[in-house]
Amino acid sequence: MTGQVIVSVSGITDDTRDLVAGFAAEMDRRSVPLSLFVAPRLEEKYRLAADPGTQEWLRERRDRGDAIVLHGFDQAATKGRRAEFAILPEHEARLRLLAADRVLEETGLRTRLFAPPRWVASPGAVAVLPTVGFRLIAGLTAIRDLTRGVSIRGHLIGLGDGFRTEPWRCRAMVLNASRGARRGRLVRLAVSAKQLGTSGPRQAVLDAVDLTMHHGAEPTVYRWPLPDRAHEAA
Repeated sequence: MTGQVIVSVSGITDDTRDLVAGFAAEMDRRSVPLSLFVAPRLEEKYRLAADPGTQEWLRERRDRGDAIVLHGFDQAATKGRRAEFAILPEHEARLRLLAADRVLEETGLRTRLFAPPRWVASPGAVAVLPTVGFRLIAGLTAIRDLTRGVSIRGHLIGLGDGFRTEPWRCRAMVLNASRGARRGRLVRLAVSAKQLGTSGPRQAVLDAVDLTMHHGAEPTVYRWPLPDRAHEAA
C-alpha cells in the first residue's frame, strides 16, 4: 500500500518567517505542500493581527496549496506549564476557540482544521470543537474527522514545539520516517520554525522527506474531509 507524508511547521512569526520561507522553497522543489500551524498569540507578545507581512505570506502559501491549521489561541499564557488546551473545560475551550477563529477570519486565514499546542487536547476541548465549526483535529497518534466520527492513524514524529531536538532525536526522525513509508503508512513530520534555523533539525526533516518520497509516499496536507482510507472509529 502506498504511504503518505504530511509536513507541518509551527511557530510562524515575523521573526521566523524567513526561515520558514526558505524551508518552503525546499519543499516546493520537491512538490511537497506544507501544513502551516497558526496561532493568534505567541511568546514575546507576538500578535498575528499586528503582523501584516506574515498574514500575506500565509495567504499566498495557502493559495499555492498549503493548508492553514489553527494551533491554539494564546500559547504564551501557558508557556512553561501545561499545553494550552490540555486541561480546559468546555466553556473555556469554547471561548479560546471562538477568539482564535475571529482573528483568523479578520486576517483572511480562517480554517476548519485544528491541532492543539503540543498535540494535547482535553475531552472538553475535543467535544466543543465541532460546535464552533471545526471539522478536523490532528492529535499525537491520529487525525480525526469530527463530523463523520472516523480517523486515520499516524504517529507524529516531531522536532521542537514540545519535542526534543538532540542529535539522537533527529536520527530517530529520519529512521522512523523511512520505516513508516516503506510499510505504506501515514508519516507525519512536524518541526517548529525556530528549529529550521538549526542545521541538524532542518537537515533531519529534509532527509526524512526525501526518504519517504524515495519509498513512494505521496505528499499531502491536513485536510477535511478525510480520504476513504479513514475507517477507524474516532
